[in-house]
Amino acid sequence: MSEEKKPVYMPSELYDKVQQRVNVTEFNSVEEYVTFVLEEVVKEEDQEEQAFSEEDEEEVKKRLRDLGYLD
Repeated sequence: MSEEKKPVYMPSELYDKVQQRVNVTEFNSVEEYVTFVLEEVVKEEDQEEQAFSEEDEEEVKKRLRDLGYLD
């Protein structure tokens, strides 16, 4: 079972630049390359969002309460 795919459009100049990169990599297509890059960006953003654990967040809140910034 394959994943559903949806089109994404980009300026032809950008497409051409990506195609040049694809030509010197092991990627087989612009679609494969762009999918990989976007997955990496999303993964990195997800990791940044999870930078603080719940315990870390509670510790920060406690410190802010102790300093009088939170009630």
